[in-house]
Amino acid sequence: MTEQTNAIVVFDIDGVIRDVGGSYRRALADTVEHFTAQAYRPSPIDIDKLKSEGIWNNDWHASQELIYRHFELYQGQTREQLQLDYNAIVAFFQSRYRGTDPDNWTGYICNEPLLLRPSYLEQLTQAGIAWGFFSGATRASATYVLEQRLGLQSPVLIAMEDAPGKPDPTGLFATIRHLEKDIDQASTILYVGDTVADMYTVEKARDLDNTRTWVGVGVLPPHVQEIVAHRDAYAEALITAGAEVVFTNVEHLTPKQIQALLG
Repeated sequence: MTEQTNAIVVFDIDGVIRDVGGSYRRALADTVEHFTAQAYRPSPIDIDKLKSEGIWNNDWHASQELIYRHFELYQGQTREQLQLDYNAIVAFFQSRYRGTDPDNWTGYICNEPLLLRPSYLEQLTQAGIAWGFFSGATRASATYVLEQRLGLQSPVLIAMEDAPGKPDPTGLFATIRHLEKDIDQASTILYVGDTVADMYTVEKARDLDNTRTWVGVGVLPPHVQEIVAHRDAYAEALITAGAEVVFTNVEHLTPKQIQALLG
């Protein structure tokens, strides 16, 4: 039996496990464009700029916020005047992301490239490193990629419905509790994410529990790697938010790298 290391690795999903540049982000842009009557379609840089504020991890909320900001800036309307229908925003977003067939998913989610292989997670297991997932994605969406696409069997997962949104660390703590049912308490927790909110989550976890070592690991999502200046600025934002290291792909966080981060 593999000897357990004294660390747990928890992964975000979107931008880390799967490339959502053509799915969640595309659905977000579609939604903003629809609710601004085709007047404004946010660019990937617009979306990254919003998410760099660290509080817009939920793409439904991010869509609504960009719609509000458009009308405030260009039409001088207040949020009270607009009174956007949040449920209508969610429904439209989901019609693009999941599709309009209630029984079969036919939307953008079906074409998300995977960013890791199951063999990578097996390497962690063989090295005695426990792992699980904490994501702001819905449970159905997260389960789709983890179980149907990657073939994992009932992985430890805390999803949108299970905890407050990031950067609140409640879901991260819950993931760790589930993993520690089968292992001894870990002294070091690594959280792997692609956004400022993910790194803030680590910072907040550290503030609430100083009995462990907390390590934020940044991963650059594919869409920011197309332009060098954008890539470097994004990496710097993750480091500023608390990432101790930033990789271009999650599989670069090897068992050897994990041991190095443990000191």
